[in-house]
Amino acid sequence: MCQASDDYRYFLINLGKNIRKYRLNRKMSQEKLALNIDSARNYIGCIERAEKMASLITLFKISKVLNVNIEDFFKHTMVP
Repeated sequence: MCQASDDYRYFLINLGKNIRKYRLNRKMSQEKLALNIDSARNYIGCIERAEKMASLITLFKISKVLNVNIEDFFKHTMVP
């Protein structure tokens, strides 16, 4: 696997972890979050498990529902 692919995977994994962390801090289920952003629960799970990349609009909606600055989702997502 090339370095760019590894970096991208690292980014997605940590983005998903950050979203999950904020969702759990708000004591919100994947289902409730999905309903609030007009999405499917399994899509939220895919984002959190780094199986899918959310669009910027989806990340914006999630940030609003979780009352988090969108840039907080990107903390620790770059390869050190």
